[in-house]
Amino acid sequence: MSLNLADIRQDYSKKELSPEDCLPDAVAQFELWLNEAMTAQVHEPTAMNVATVGEDGRPTARIVLLKGVENGQLVFYSNYLSRKGRQLAANPYVSVTFFWPELERQVRVEGRVVPVAPEVSDAYFSSRPYTSRLGAWASEQSTEISSKNVLISRAAMFGVKHPLSVPRPPHWGGYAVIPDRVEFWQGRPSRLHDRVVYLLQADAGWQRVRLAP
Repeated sequence: MSLNLADIRQDYSKKELSPEDCLPDAVAQFELWLNEAMTAQVHEPTAMNVATVGEDGRPTARIVLLKGVENGQLVFYSNYLSRKGRQLAANPYVSVTFFWPELERQVRVEGRVVPVAPEVSDAYFSSRPYTSRLGAWASEQSTEISSKNVLISRAAMFGVKHPLSVPRPPHWGGYAVIPDRVEFWQGRPSRLHDRVVYLLQADAGWQRVRLAP
């Protein structure tokens, strides 16, 4: 099977972006764009590609959902024993990408990851639907299973064990991304896209500059 992909392209022209128009703080600018994505009813505006690198030096990436922007940090949740969790334990740096095609925008966030406080993970876990909480116990994430029935049986078993209240598994919780580089990309005609990058400075302030597309 041969796919002709060479002529698939989209010209962008909706908006412009310049360093002068951006807010002084990178996370505030991100929140502004995220709010605009939600207002525009972008499909899955909080979906982000989280790239990690393990001890073997091989990068892996997956889509997870942003669950909070708190104290200048981006928060998401996962199984600490998953492949992702093991990689973050070995190398606590990530690159996160948001793509909002309806707005012809992309945001890339780089930084260090730290676990959130247990009480923060507890609060978020308790807000999840009952079946999702059971799923966190049932799924030994990233391990090989013989069939889907293994998951179904384990979920049923934990449902019997926790018929009303499901505690948070000790191996499940939140991560906070502490950004030190944030890039905003706005599609423009003729591939002359606008790129503005924020770089965290020693005094905790942000420098923002334009990059060539």
